[in-house]
Amino acid sequence: MNVVVVESPAKAKTINKYLGSDYKVLASFGHVRDLPAKDGSVLPDEDFAMSWEVDTASNKRLKDITDALKGADSLILATDPDREGEAISWHVLEVLNKKKALKEKKVSRVVFNAITKKSVLDAMANPREIDTPLVDAYLARRALDYLVGFNLSPVLWRKLPGARSAGRVQSVALRLVCDRESEIERFISEEYWQIAAELKTPRGEGFTARLTSHDGEKITKMSITKGDLAGQIKDMLEGASFVADSVEAKPTRRNPSPPFTTSTLQQAASSKLGFNASRTMQVAQKLYEGIDIGGETVGLITYMRTDGVQMAPEAIDEARAAIGTRFGDRYVPEKARLYSTKAKNAQEAHEAVRPTGFERAPDELKKYLDADQLKLYDLIWKRAIASQMASAEIERTTVDITASKDGKTAGLRATGSVVRFDGFIAAYTDAKEDGEQSDGDGDDDGRLPQINAKEALAKEKINASQHFTEPPPRFSEASLIKKMEELGIGRPSTYASTLATLRDRDYVTIENRRLTPEPKGRLVIAFLENFFNRYVEFGFTADLEEKLDRISAGELAWKDVLREFWTEFHAHIDDTKELRVTQVLDALNEALAPLVFPEREDGSNPRICPTCGTGNLSLKLGKYGAFVGCSNYPDCNFTRQLSSNGSDADAALSNEPQELGTDPATGEPVTLRTGRFGPYVQRGEGKEAKRSSLPKGWEVASIDFEKALSLLALPREVGEHPETGKMITAGLGRYGPFVLHDGTYANLESVEDVFTIGLNHAVTVIAEKKAKGPGRGRGTPAALKELGEHPDGGPVTVRDGKYGPYVNWGKINATLPKDKVPTEVTVEEALELIAAKAAASGKKTKAPAKKATKAKTKPKAAAKKTTAAKKTTAAKKPAAAKKTAAATAKKD
Repeated sequence: MNVVVVESPAKAKTINKYLGSDYKVLASFGHVRDLPAKDGSVLPDEDFAMSWEVDTASNKRLKDITDALKGADSLILATDPDREGEAISWHVLEVLNKKKALKEKKVSRVVFNAITKKSVLDAMANPREIDTPLVDAYLARRALDYLVGFNLSPVLWRKLPGARSAGRVQSVALRLVCDRESEIERFISEEYWQIAAELKTPRGEGFTARLTSHDGEKITKMSITKGDLAGQIKDMLEGASFVADSVEAKPTRRNPSPPFTTSTLQQAASSKLGFNASRTMQVAQKLYEGIDIGGETVGLITYMRTDGVQMAPEAIDEARAAIGTRFGDRYVPEKARLYSTKAKNAQEAHEAVRPTGFERAPDELKKYLDADQLKLYDLIWKRAIASQMASAEIERTTVDITASKDGKTAGLRATGSVVRFDGFIAAYTDAKEDGEQSDGDGDDDGRLPQINAKEALAKEKINASQHFTEPPPRFSEASLIKKMEELGIGRPSTYASTLATLRDRDYVTIENRRLTPEPKGRLVIAFLENFFNRYVEFGFTADLEEKLDRISAGELAWKDVLREFWTEFHAHIDDTKELRVTQVLDALNEALAPLVFPEREDGSNPRICPTCGTGNLSLKLGKYGAFVGCSNYPDCNFTRQLSSNGSDADAALSNEPQELGTDPATGEPVTLRTGRFGPYVQRGEGKEAKRSSLPKGWEVASIDFEKALSLLALPREVGEHPETGKMITAGLGRYGPFVLHDGTYANLESVEDVFTIGLNHAVTVIAEKKAKGPGRGRGTPAALKELGEHPDGGPVTVRDGKYGPYVNWGKINATLPKDKVPTEVTVEEALELIAAKAAASGKKTKAPAKKATKAKTKPKAAAKKTTAAKKTTAAKKPAAAKKTAAATAKKD
């Protein structure tokens, strides 16, 4: 008997079928131990000694492995073929050695790039030992991320209240987003004009030519910046005669792109499918681990965390055969295409992301895959097979035209292209990556009519169009990943989690697939750039990544790299102990001037208080973060929240009320104000005044008297429930719009529903909420779906709570991804989410226990000891803050 250890239960189930009865395959459910979320887990003064902790769930997994080994001949570690996979195998081996569970049993490490029977059996026939340099690289990264998270984040908490964390990779990614926002704010739009002529050949066929020169001077995009000059050139062309000077047709060849790496897959899935990075990796994981295809579970793609672009020779042969069968012999190039990685910091010796079998075309798998799986598999299959297809043959035609009038001349050019042979385009069409802009040359890539040199052309129309330069676009997830890869920051396996961390920390928001930094995120980066600039420099981070890669290659000792980093970093941390908050605020006021002091429409000084007219505005730090306040406080109590766009900067912006009208029912004035926590409406004065914050999405400029009255009238009575006779009300709460009946809250889809919902609709919404289980704070919601038993015992269910749907096991609740339909969750997905949540939170969890027949009491001495321990822990550092730092260190 041989015991095989892999990460996930889905992978274990698939591999077990391939290996047969002589093997027992067990899942570790990811990492079995991690650094505890507390100070002292890494000790620089003790040669970077690291304290590892095994959580309760992992203890059970390790016990299962230990028990299985008692009657086994060998242990085979078959975790993923990357750094994290190597680290998991190392952790498992370390724990088993400490337990003395191996007793001279043979231990081997095997890796396979695809979960197919052939790949798995080939790997079993070629075992190796643990890759020590790869484990050292993991240890170095883990220690670095921990040291940065547990030393830099507390500085933020002390000097910049409201900031949640900083991280080695996370903060550099955030800097990219913030730098782009600053670039947009500094951008000054410039006017330019483009001139084009609509012409016809002697055969009556029309086409468009663009101006390229005038009076012997070359015309570029920004040459014509005034309408007067554009008008003069247009007038000249209106009366000019046009002759085709030259017609040149050049054949060109376009070669296919290589198969996907992790980052190019994420970029293409974003551009073509609208998937974010996390969704792409979730779907790819399922395709990699295995799908039931007609009774046989098989991995459909190779390992999806890679920066390699090469394919195995047998895969290339298979692709070429499939091309000949599906597209024809002409589409098979004479020689196979070989690609090499161009990424700055590529080091993984993996294949590109490709299908495990090119004979499994997407259209043949429709009945086995869900919609997202099919879309992503289709993308991967087409890109991989196109990478081995013949080049596309394109004929590009350029026509140079001379316009002349009264001794003045102008040059125009028309371009077009024709695909003579589609080649790889028959399988996959490349497009500009998400976030790229046109180069603005105006070339028309369509087909041109037949044009002969020296023939006269007839003018149909002259167009002079005004344009304005545009700022660079905000990053999308795809373009940010591309930029990080170009700079050598992060790794393929970290991009998705890094972006998720930025969202979870409320450092960025994503709207229309674009990343916009929140004021909190910009404050953090401004602080780091002013006081920890070295650690958010792109070059420094990339150099550190390169050193970590050299550790993987066995070229550097991992503790030497840590010592070099820690010496300077620790000294920098110590220097901030004398840093005063006033110094921080002065630096942030200057660094974030466009955000803190947006220009006013009346042209007045944006740094002067609009209320008292004499005080200077400045950033202030409060319990809940930063805000703008007046230097004449407390005589002047002007305050304003930081706006992410500055658009409503000083409209009704202070505690100086803007009167909207008089409430006809009470005779009290209704005013619009803004405070430390944002804009709000108020009726009356003093402590008894009624107030209501503006709902999310409502702009200050849109608030009129009618809207203010409707907000102040909340909660609104909808009507009596037909069964109970009790009133149903609608209102706005901490968790958004709701209806309430007899203690049951039910969320509404939009704020507008609060003002318009009728009795019938309200009764239906409440009934649906009751069917799901008790309301907020009234117990555990009823299960939407029973998934089965957890390996450790106890049911695993899908439920719907106040924060949305989640999976539950015992005391662990793991939130579902936003794009996951609750009723479609599989038990394998649920187990992975639960394991990840348990590891992240460090919870000591157990399977749901049966009710005790007799209550147990805690001895007084033990109770005192526990209380004392809690006080000691609390005195050191807030628990929530420690968890935040730990989560950041782990995600980086």
